[in-house]
Amino acid sequence: MTPATRQEVLGLYRKILQIAKKWQSASGQIEETMREKEYIRNEARTLFRKNKNVTDPKLIQQCIEECEARIEIGLHYNIPYPRPIHLPPMGLAHKQGRTLRHQEKLRKISKPIYLKSHDEIS
Repeated sequence: MTPATRQEVLGLYRKILQIAKKWQSASGQIEETMREKEYIRNEARTLFRKNKNVTDPKLIQQCIEECEARIEIGLHYNIPYPRPIHLPPMGLAHKQGRTLRHQEKLRKISKPIYLKSHDEIS
């Protein structure tokens, strides 16, 4: 990891912690706000620790892009949780054979960048 990349990653981590500190839930309820703040901190901590040993520059850049996308979407919609993709679970395939495996592969490939790591830790 280059020093510039390291600074970018640490800057993103600090940005997330600042967002968590200032976060207000959409409902305005104190309990929900505290729960969402805790979720933001735990999610950041988990993902950054999971990826701390990544050395491939392409994979590092992909993680940075995912982080930036999740920050922007969270701030825009005022929801800290990843937005789901709206596709029926098996709406595109028959329930057997190679077609099913092919559709599952296509679904995994077409997953938005902001959801790449969500299923791995959930």
